[in-house]
Amino acid sequence: MPAEMAQKAEAVGVKKANMATLPMLGLAVLAGAFISAGAIFATTVGAGTADVPFGLAKFAVGLSFTLGLILVIVGGAELFTGNNLIIMAFTSGKVTFAQLMRNWGIVYFGNFLGSIGTALLMFVSAQYTFGKGAVGLAALNTANAKCGLGFFQAIALGIMCNALVCMAVWLCFSARSTTDKILAIIPPISAFVAAGFEHSIANMYFIPMGLFIKSWGSPAFFESIGKTAADFSNLTWGNFFLANLLPVTIGNIIGGAVMVGLMYWFIFNGKKK
Repeated sequence: MPAEMAQKAEAVGVKKANMATLPMLGLAVLAGAFISAGAIFATTVGAGTADVPFGLAKFAVGLSFTLGLILVIVGGAELFTGNNLIIMAFTSGKVTFAQLMRNWGIVYFGNFLGSIGTALLMFVSAQYTFGKGAVGLAALNTANAKCGLGFFQAIALGIMCNALVCMAVWLCFSARSTTDKILAIIPPISAFVAAGFEHSIANMYFIPMGLFIKSWGSPAFFESIGKTAADFSNLTWGNFFLANLLPVTIGNIIGGAVMVGLMYWFIFNGKKK
């Protein structure tokens, strides 16, 4: 039941906060790679869907992206956005502020390493040239659009995203089997992707992948898609970090830690304080 889920969330938060540094970092690198796997799947599914009705195309992309969080939760990994729920253990005094910041900092860094490393590997694989360049074009369009968001728009989209991600993690606290976890993950994760919300860790793959293609893609690839690198003017490293990753991360923290973590703490655990 939800009250018991709140107790479990605190216990999990304490365990995560006290994890040794190297295992924590390793599991964070894995989470970055796992979320990237979902992004790869989503990009591939979304390639060449221009003639498909908007909602149906977004639903297919969102459904495929759920692979990422399924791998994180069932496979076991440390994801920054989900770890925003450690705020519950902190608010109850079971985790110090230093422990909270240590976990978030290490996990965020590890997620970045896993995501951008996966993007480099995927670029070397030339998978972006598949489908006569349709996969690469989808990657470029996605990254370019993300880098063109307004600062406060990106915060708002980040808030909505991690509210749903943390709800998926929260629902998993009620699960009794692997099947339960998978079924709890699919609706909220596919919803946030289909709706166009912004996930900081996913963007650590989506945007660098677009940047790698824009900078190093072969002339033959750009000829195949009928575009040039100049057509993706929003796509710069500066826009990646300042116009997307910074505001989206702020939004993710608000959505996950405040709208889900602190809200459930107040409802179920705060009355005990």
